[in-house]
Amino acid sequence: MGTRTPPPFERFLDVHGPSVLGFLVGAVGRDHADDAYQETFLSALRAYPRVRDDGRLDRWILRIASRTAIDHHRARARRAEPRATVPDRPLAGPEPPDDALLAAVAALPPKQRAAVVLRHLLDRPYPEIAEILGSTEEAARANVRAGLATLRERV
Repeated sequence: MGTRTPPPFERFLDVHGPSVLGFLVGAVGRDHADDAYQETFLSALRAYPRVRDDGRLDRWILRIASRTAIDHHRARARRAEPRATVPDRPLAGPEPPDDALLAAVAALPPKQRAAVVLRHLLDRPYPEIAEILGSTEEAARANVRAGLATLRERV
């Protein structure tokens, strides 16, 4: 497949925005997904004039989103999050399963988190996951396997 000029950025955003947002909700959580989404598409907008459409723009934008998610978690790990008080018991009953699962996914190391979200939330095949994460297919499989093992222990 040859390269061609990509579609206008607005159309690109309309087509790929929902899957990127879904990835980021799984990768950074609901509270931070909107900010990471904006960072992802600002980065993409800056690079878009140099992009050629080879039929894999979806992988290109997910690679940017995965790097944004990893950067988000690295930055978050470096800063303290202030809290007024620490409750001695839960304030409410158990969270719905999807929130508990999202929390467990959010606690995974960044590469495992991205690999698990790409594989099981976006249903991407391992070769694409490897390309998006900039790794080998074996490393992508290992990250998914390790992430799922940790999730099985926690959930």
